[in-house]
Amino acid sequence: MIVRKSYKYWLKLTKKQKSALQEMLDECRWLYNLFLEQRILAYEELEISLSKYQQLMFLPLLKEERPSLTKVHSQVLQDVVVRLDRAFEAFFRRCSKGGEKPGFPRFRGYDRYDSFTYPQSGFEVVGSELKLSKIGPIRMKQHRPIFGAIKTCTLRRDPSGKWYASLSVEQEAQLLVPNEKSVGIDMGIEHWAHLSDGTVVENPRFLKQEEKALAKAQRKLSKFEKRTPGRRKQGKIVAKVHERIRNKRQDFCHKQSKKIVAEYQYICVEELNIKNMVEGSPLGSSLSRSIADASWNQFCRFLAYKAGEAGRKVGMVNPAYTSATCSQCGKMEKKSLSHRQHQCTHCGYSAHRDFNAAQNILAIGLDSLGLSPRSLRL
Repeated sequence: MIVRKSYKYWLKLTKKQKSALQEMLDECRWLYNLFLEQRILAYEELEISLSKYQQLMFLPLLKEERPSLTKVHSQVLQDVVVRLDRAFEAFFRRCSKGGEKPGFPRFRGYDRYDSFTYPQSGFEVVGSELKLSKIGPIRMKQHRPIFGAIKTCTLRRDPSGKWYASLSVEQEAQLLVPNEKSVGIDMGIEHWAHLSDGTVVENPRFLKQEEKALAKAQRKLSKFEKRTPGRRKQGKIVAKVHERIRNKRQDFCHKQSKKIVAEYQYICVEELNIKNMVEGSPLGSSLSRSIADASWNQFCRFLAYKAGEAGRKVGMVNPAYTSATCSQCGKMEKKSLSHRQHQCTHCGYSAHRDFNAAQNILAIGLDSLGLSPRSLRL
């Protein structure tokens, strides 16, 4: 089985290379905004919708009028047009679907356009170097080897000013030896996760670890006036703190998902709507921050793709009533969030609230996968 995977590496740039990449990014952003303006004017004044193929035909003429575009690889410029076209496709899809704001594609400022892509050619990986057309060889921190055929290369600038290369690769899936072990996972705040086999994963609370450093950096940032060199410099310091928190969360989610996929064949996890949970939090911003800091969505994404590569099965479970229902007899007893212990008045079963929920999640998940006739009786 062939799977698509991405390898991300930090680029060790010289000042000249960093300046060249920024110039290419600026040209791509200018082109994106120009073609967006073209589409808007064509519809408002001529009542026609331009396609990406019509706009691609303008590129040779634009290069003659704006010589700086020749510093950018031709396929990178073509990809800018494809990006804009995807933005409009997503807009029309949201319009037809309804239920959410369509979000018309908007013009991109300096901080809202941070990447460009070599979709097929113009790049090559040689050892620990990335050779780019119009740039030359760039050293990168290759912390792990690349397996498979490289298809695309995306260069991205993060808010702290660092540049990364993301290489999309096609490779053979690394299937693990099948087993009969299964697990249900209940995500929480008090503990990050309870597993149905009794394992408890503590909540690392990375935001709380960096709270003082972040508050200090943001206080200093607030003292600078907008659009000043001092504010831009301090803004990068704030971005570095956020980057540190983000990297810790990502590393934690990668390790936990890899550990679970390596051990269990059938994995059942809650299908949580994080956006609604954060917006509808009854305890205000404190609980909302804790929910966001737990990174449940990121963990589930990592779990899903790792399980797919390894040949494992993942069952997504509606979390409704999993905490209120007794996992032994199926009787439902409502509890408030403050009630951390499940005590069934019908059969006498007693367990931690999250462990009871994990057992219910396992039962429902296995049933949805067609592996067990058992289901909850609500």
